Amino acid sequence: MYTLYAFWSAPQPEDEAAFEDYYAATHVPRASAVPHLSSIVTTRTADGLEGGEPATYRIAIMSFPDREAYEESTKSPEWAAMRQCAGDIIERFGVSLTVSLGEPVEGTPG
Repeated sequence: MYTLYAFWSAPQPEDEAAFEDYYAATHVPRASAVPHLSSIVTTRTADGLEGGEPATYRIAIMSFPDREAYEESTKSPEWAAMRQCAGDIIERFGVSLTVSLGEPVEGTPG
């Protein structure tokens, strides 16, 4: 499994409803259409550790069967549409997007 983690900063409070509507109705469907995608999970964070502020506003986790499948998906028109949509969100709502990629490693506690 190869995974993309997208971390979104918070929009201005007055833009939250419009951001959420656009994200759910436009961006997530475009991301879901990316070929070779195994799963997508989006989270609107609410709490930080020990009562602090959350480090990020939204997180999207997109999983692919392997790195090769991810790389192939980045050449698709669906990927280009998703990237354009992300740029539109950044411009429209003044948010930032940070992305990290990697292969999850399962661990055993203790």
